[in-house]
Amino acid sequence: MTTEETDERFMCRAIELARKAWGRTHPNPLVGALIVEDGRIVAEGFHAQDGGPHAERVALANLGRAPKPGATLYVTLEPCSTHGRTGACCDAIRAAGLRRVVAGATDPNPDHAGKGFDLLRASGVDVVSGVREGECADLNLIFNHWIARQSPLLAAKVAVTLDGKIACRTGVSKWITGEPARADVHHWRRYFPGIAVGAMTILKDNPRLTVRLADGEEWCPRRFVFDGLLRTVSDKNLPLVYTDEHRERTVVVTTPHGGMGYVRKLRDLGINVWVLDTPTQRVNFDDFRNWCGAEKIGGVYFEGGAQLISELIRAKQLDYLFSYRAPVLFADDKAKSAFGGLRPERIEEAVRLADVRHETFGDDALMRGRVVYPDKLHLDETVFSLR
Repeated sequence: MTTEETDERFMCRAIELARKAWGRTHPNPLVGALIVEDGRIVAEGFHAQDGGPHAERVALANLGRAPKPGATLYVTLEPCSTHGRTGACCDAIRAAGLRRVVAGATDPNPDHAGKGFDLLRASGVDVVSGVREGECADLNLIFNHWIARQSPLLAAKVAVTLDGKIACRTGVSKWITGEPARADVHHWRRYFPGIAVGAMTILKDNPRLTVRLADGEEWCPRRFVFDGLLRTVSDKNLPLVYTDEHRERTVVVTTPHGGMGYVRKLRDLGINVWVLDTPTQRVNFDDFRNWCGAEKIGGVYFEGGAQLISELIRAKQLDYLFSYRAPVLFADDKAKSAFGGLRPERIEEAVRLADVRHETFGDDALMRGRVVYPDKLHLDETVFSLR
């Protein structure tokens, strides 16, 4: 086995370690690290939570002694070079006497990118960077976006047929995709600190919007309900997200047009309400981003409906898309489409995905990637929808 192949094999293990803290490190990144001596892993570590020790320091502490000469540290992200709450990892690496470091992704912060590598090299450490870089960077979609843009990552999920439909003409949609794909949705729900749906999804499906994983864990992210007219409050039978044991985790995002009486009703139930000023009944997504930023919510996973996600795209506010496609064909013009509201006249005017990743779950296929908009979106001005 070549050195390059060996480095890739051990980096795969470091990636596995980083995933052990899936969804638990925000606003910090997922990072895994391990120490190898004579071709054998002798210590491992990962960053477990915000404020806790970094992966490199955990691995060194678990080793419990000085590394042997010739030992290699593998880490999924460039070691930090600045002193935060836990001290610079570059200092810990040099103090331990490590002479070789293999890293995956480079620090996405433009002020730091590559600086850690430079410091280590200046100290005589052999640094190999970019090993499985794409996979290592993919661990931290939310962190990378926040560092680069100082704004939360707004992502959306759709489950569609081969012809891009999310429901029959009757509105029936359960289930287009199979159980493995639906389990992966819960996997990503656990990753994002917030999950969002529109009012019609609440009224039609009455979802609980919690995370249910294979090990039986149930966890509740911040649950956002976009309801500009507060239609979800007018019925006596309130939806689950307003009445269950996690209701304090629910945030209703609305406008002054919904009525302050309903706002008071929600707040009396213990529901958070964000009233965003707007001349229409539709929420301004820039204002929503700003509020999320102030609340330190780095990412929100939009699960529907099609109307809400289409509005995000029309406003050029959707950053990332997860599209699960099932081997099912409706071939019905009146079946409900996943997206609407645009009128591109040429292929180059279409919205595209970049940094695309493909995965399969049973018979279903997932395509996910960063949303890239054309210079100008051609909107269908006949579309005017209410949330």
